[in-house]
Amino acid sequence: MTTPKEYFDALKIDADAASSVGAIYQFDITGENGGTWTVDLTKDGDFISEGGSDASQCTIKMTEGDFIDMVQGRLPATQAFMMGKLKIEGNMGLAMKLSSVIG
Repeated sequence: MTTPKEYFDALKIDADAASSVGAIYQFDITGENGGTWTVDLTKDGDFISEGGSDASQCTIKMTEGDFIDMVQGRLPATQAFMMGKLKIEGNMGLAMKLSSVIG
């Protein structure tokens, strides 16, 4: 996986984990291969869609390179946040819960 789109296209979410979180997230990824994706854990399936959501409770903003580094384990999320590479808008507590669903 080398682009955010490839990551979201391949992402598999466990329905039980999704229902335990029950929130809507938006990812705003900047860069040449960036874009916006919604991860809606309030639904029973088909959790990921391209584009934003007015109902998102937590928005995660990153550059494409930092996002790929984070999801591939080269950049810990806490470190990215402390360095200003990961910006969170909305409910910060929901951002913490997200790792239990998508790793």
